Amino acid sequence: MQKSVVIIQSNYIPWKGYFDLIASADEFIIYDDVQFTKNDWRNRNLIKAPGGLQWLTVPVGSDIHRRIRDVDLPQGNWQKKHWKALEASYGRAPFYSEISDLLRPAYFESQTHLSKLNRLLIEQICQYIGIHTHISNSWDHPYGGERSERLVQLCQSRGATHYISGPAARDYLDVALFEAQGITVQWFDYGGYRDYPQPWGEFTHQVSVVDLLFNCGKASADYMRYVK
Repeated sequence: MQKSVVIIQSNYIPWKGYFDLIASADEFIIYDDVQFTKNDWRNRNLIKAPGGLQWLTVPVGSDIHRRIRDVDLPQGNWQKKHWKALEASYGRAPFYSEISDLLRPAYFESQTHLSKLNRLLIEQICQYIGIHTHISNSWDHPYGGERSERLVQLCQSRGATHYISGPAARDYLDVALFEAQGITVQWFDYGGYRDYPQPWGEFTHQVSVVDLLFNCGKASADYMRYVK
């Protein structure tokens, strides 16, 4: 029996391609017990604002010597700031009311850790657009080694026959290690997305999935490739 697995770090309100990658697999393993990288997609993303693209960045402090799962969130008003930014950008979008209800728990309830916040948002969005891929955390499964070896062992622990990876990993992934264990590596293609109704100037795909959700609602799946 074949089983496909995706293993990637959690991102903050990721772009739609992230969710398509999840939808393409049988299991999505959140790989958050690796080194946190500041000013990366882990804690920030872009939205389309009236004045152009705008970063929404979750404050995480200056200590970079942490695993992603250990990054705690400070007390403060960052949640209110992000919510106001979403409201300013999408308050008149066709599905604002529906999507704001979906996202509200992440912004109006106390969040203690970045990884937990990201997973909450990812799971809520997956459920809304109809992605039924099983989600687990890497630290819940036995594995060890370095880089590619760690990924191979995670695949083995989950009984995976296929490992689906984003194209950026071509530069470092040791495909031979996977093949030696009977695991086929498949490269995910992020190309071929159609434009969707999007306000505020020239269209761009390189924004958070919330842009698609606010503007298209349940029809967001029609603008993705693996969501049924």
